[in-house]
Parts: sequence; C-alpha cells; structure tokens
Amino acid sequence: MSDMPTKGPVPPREEGRRPRTLSECWNAFRQSPFLPATVLLLIISAAAGVFAGSYTYAMADPTPRSVPTAVVGAWDREPARRFVAGMEKALAASLKLHPYDSLRTAETAVDDQRIFAVLDVPATGNSVTLHLSSASGSSVAQVLQDAARQVGPAAGVRVTVRDLKPLQRGDPRGLAIFYISLAAVIIGFVGAIQLSVHARDLNPAERVAFTLAYSLLGGFVIVAVVDWWLGALRLPFVESWLILALTMFTSGMVFTMFNTLIGRWAMLPTWGLMVLLGNPSSGGAVSWPLLPSALGTIGRWLPPGASVNAQHTAVYFAGHQHAFPFLVLAGWTVVSCAVFWIWRHRHPGGRTEPAPQSPS
Repeated sequence: MSDMPTKGPVPPREEGRRPRTLSECWNAFRQSPFLPATVLLLIISAAAGVFAGSYTYAMADPTPRSVPTAVVGAWDREPARRFVAGMEKALAASLKLHPYDSLRTAETAVDDQRIFAVLDVPATGNSVTLHLSSASGSSVAQVLQDAARQVGPAAGVRVTVRDLKPLQRGDPRGLAIFYISLAAVIIGFVGAIQLSVHARDLNPAERVAFTLAYSLLGGFVIVAVVDWWLGALRLPFVESWLILALTMFTSGMVFTMFNTLIGRWAMLPTWGLMVLLGNPSSGGAVSWPLLPSALGTIGRWLPPGASVNAQHTAVYFAGHQHAFPFLVLAGWTVVSCAVFWIWRHRHPGGRTEPAPQSPS
C-alpha cells in the first residue's frame, strides 16, 4: 500500500453564487472600520488646507483698516494735515483721530488700549512727533513707523518716532504671549481628549475636577518655563497663572461639551472653534487693527482672543485690566459646564456604581 497521505474531502463547488448588490456592499462598508477611517481621511485632508488657509488669510498680508490715533497739540495745522493725509494714502486706511488735551491723557488712553498711536503737533514749525506703542501691537507699530518715515519727507514734515510702550527684551516680536496662550488652548482640549480616552470611567464631577486640576498645574508650568526657566518674558505670576489656567479649563470643557453633544466627532467643532477660527483672530500674532474686520470682531468673543487680550494687558498694561476678556472666558466655561452637566448621561464616559447588596 502507498504511504502517501490522503487528502481531505473536497467541498462541492458553489455554482450560481449571486453577486452582492450595491445596497449590500454599502451596508457592509458602513458596518466596517473603513467608513470612519475614510471619513477621517477626507476630514484631515480638508482640515490641512483650511488650517493653512485660515492662518495665511489672517497673517500673510496684514493691512490696517482703521487705526485709532490720538492727536494732541496744534493738530489742525497744515503740517499735521499733510502728514495725516499722506499716512492714510500710504496705509490705504484711515487714522481715526481722537483729540486729547495733553500727552499724558493720550498716554492713559494707550494704557487702556483704546489708542494705538499718538500724534503730537507743536504750535510752530514743520515737525510732528509720532508716539507708537509696540506693546499695543508690534505689527501695528511697525507698519506705522515704516509709513511715517516715507511720508514725512514727501510731505515736507520732520517726523520723530518714539515708542511709549516698548516690548520686553526677551520678546522682540511680541509673539510670546500668543504662544503661551496657544499652548494653553491646545493643551486644554488635548487634555480633555486624553481623559476621555484613558480615564473614560470618570464620572461627571470627577471629570470636571481633573480638568480643573490639570489646568491649574498646566498654567503653573507654562509660567515657570517661560519666565523662571527661559527668562523670555517677565510675567505677573499669579495673574498670568490664573489666566492660563482659566484658558485651559475653558478649552477642556468646550471639548467635553461637544463630546457630550456629538460623541466621537467632538474634535471637529473644537478644532474649528479654537484653532481654525480662534487663534488667527486672537490678535496675538497680528494685532486686531491689521486683521480683516470680521476676524478682528469675532476674535474678541472667542476663548483664544480673550486669553491673549487678558494676558497682554496683564504683562504690559498693569493696572489697566479689563473685565471683558474674563467675562468671555467665564461665559464659555459656564455654558460648556452647564451643557455637559445637563446632558451628562449622553457623555460616552462614566461608570455605573454597583447596586448595594441586600443582607442575606
């Protein structure tokens, strides 16, 4: 006999197998992991273009639309009129002139961030002094300074440029505040995302408590690194810390709110609100007078813009802090927490406490 192994039974050939219909193929695809993967592929590709476009639109060619400017002295004299007309022509924008009685009152308006420059016109001679404020917005100050140096000789006016509020030496471009605020915004909602993934079983009150905890600790670490370690920016410790902590908490709770409302796709509105729209319009990289008017208006009402505004005032305009940015951050926080708490049963996280066992 042959020692060759015998083969197993051969299954009967399937004859006349019906191909799947288009509807069956779609149902199979919808129930597979390929559908969300395909959706993410398209969303990520589109987001890359929108992300680049939003920042390019806001920052690539900053152009003044209207620059609030104080005027003191004999501002209605002919040299001043020629200079202002030349500046508006060079900038292709209007200088919104606000007369003040003295340079001191005009400087107070600069500290209150209602004015970006002061034009001081003496009673005699063909000269003017343009007082800028780099701390109010380095991009605005640079644009005004470049235009003034061109317009002065053309208008026959001797122009002296001075900086009322220079930037700190470690922040020559005025971008450090934007970067620390950006860090607080992004880490704020990334922290909430990580809690939803790695600490999914947290109950609602615990989730809020841990969001607050990492916000307080994260804000402290940002201040410690930027000020104490790198020495890049001298920060008013307590005020800057609390602003950053409030920013992180607001950002984290915004994601938590969207996660409660729409589940796994919560990243889309969070990223769109905080990064695509909020950061370019925050006034941190490009000052509001140079942004497209719609962005400049919207930015003040979003958490990134409110954070930059509050931090900017705390660092460079001590004693002139405004309530508005804190009200904006508080408003977003209250709304986010309220939505999360009211519909907390819809949040994908949490755990069910075991029912108490009755004594036998």
